[in-house]
Amino acid sequence: MDSLDRGLPGTAGEHLMQVRAGTVERAERFYRQQVLPELNNHMAEFVGRQEMMFVSTASALGHCDCTFRAGPPGFVRVLGPGRLAWPEYRGNGVLASVGNMIENPNVGLLFVDFFRDVIGLHVNGHATIAADAEMRTAFPGLPVDPVPGRRAERWVNVFVEEAYIHCAKHIPHLRKVTAEDRAWGTDDVRRKGGDFFGVAAGAAEGAPVR
Repeated sequence: MDSLDRGLPGTAGEHLMQVRAGTVERAERFYRQQVLPELNNHMAEFVGRQEMMFVSTASALGHCDCTFRAGPPGFVRVLGPGRLAWPEYRGNGVLASVGNMIENPNVGLLFVDFFRDVIGLHVNGHATIAADAEMRTAFPGLPVDPVPGRRAERWVNVFVEEAYIHCAKHIPHLRKVTAEDRAWGTDDVRRKGGDFFGVAAGAAEGAPVR
């Protein structure tokens, strides 16, 4: 449950833990100095060149899911200080994330730049789902991706409620290497990663599916 007991961002639970841990002053300084209700220009520029992000959702019952999204630089489009959107490409058909959003629109996004700035950005808000045609009518400048198999089936819009830094302290600095082209939209089992964790093999052998 959201709490405004101290007139600051955050939940009642995190405020309670700050009291118990003795971090109230440090937390309040972070809220005042780093937490915004929308994206500023620096944040918008940062989002506009990212190639990946992590998306957390939960069902109406609070069952959580965390997933990964990636695309060409700027695949997440900043539509304004309080709104961003990204295309949902063809996947495994489970639709766990957008399914959760239908039940519970609250989402948490984490962008991490491992390669250049070695910094992260949290964006929390609520989401809506829109068809590709609907989005292109509303925003004619949305790009059409030329890569086969990377076509938007729908878009997720996030209306920003909080945006704040994820500090660089524990983020590893990575280096990109040349790799084979990704097989966007493929149903080839091998190119999708095969049965890396042995789940399908276990099911075939009669192991219980949990």
